[in-house]
Amino acid sequence: MNVIFAAVMLGACAVFLFTDPEGFLPAMLAGGEKAAHVCLALLASYCVWLGFFRVLEATGLAKKLSAALYPAARRLFRSGDREALGAACENIAANLLGLPGAPTPLGIAATKKFLAAKNGYAAEMLFVLNATSLQLLPTTAIALRAAAGSASPAAVLLPTLLASACSTLAGVALLALFSRPRPCGRRARSRTKEQPA
Repeated sequence: MNVIFAAVMLGACAVFLFTDPEGFLPAMLAGGEKAAHVCLALLASYCVWLGFFRVLEATGLAKKLSAALYPAARRLFRSGDREALGAACENIAANLLGLPGAPTPLGIAATKKFLAAKNGYAAEMLFVLNATSLQLLPTTAIALRAAAGSASPAAVLLPTLLASACSTLAGVALLALFSRPRPCGRRARSRTKEQPA
């Protein structure tokens, strides 16, 4: 992927130098300035929301939100592993709140626990939920719009909620329809032993 991006960048620079050699350097400087501005805006947003998530963790509100999601998560992931479901619920809660960066380590921890328990279906479901990313508050999109000078950065809140809700429902439904939980653990081993060679 890095090679592809580098090739595209070099090709674009070559075309730009050929078509408008005088405007090449000013355009590069202006683009670098905009990129630095957006990076600083995102850095500030990440600091604020990760700090907010730490406050939620310290006060126990994150645990309460994940506990509220637990009954639905048990059916959704078809798992009874409390540790894995706890991490998955915290991952979903962080995604719902649109906390940038926070869901990733929680999702990785939950996926490792699901795979260790040989529950591939639960790991796939968690991947779908993270890919579709249902968000009540799209903080990253709002921060990007604010950095770009939008007059109404939060105007994307309702469209983002509707779009992510539709994509999440579609992803969950498709996985539930076309993916079947594979047998694992002792039952799986006993079945393989019973099968004739």
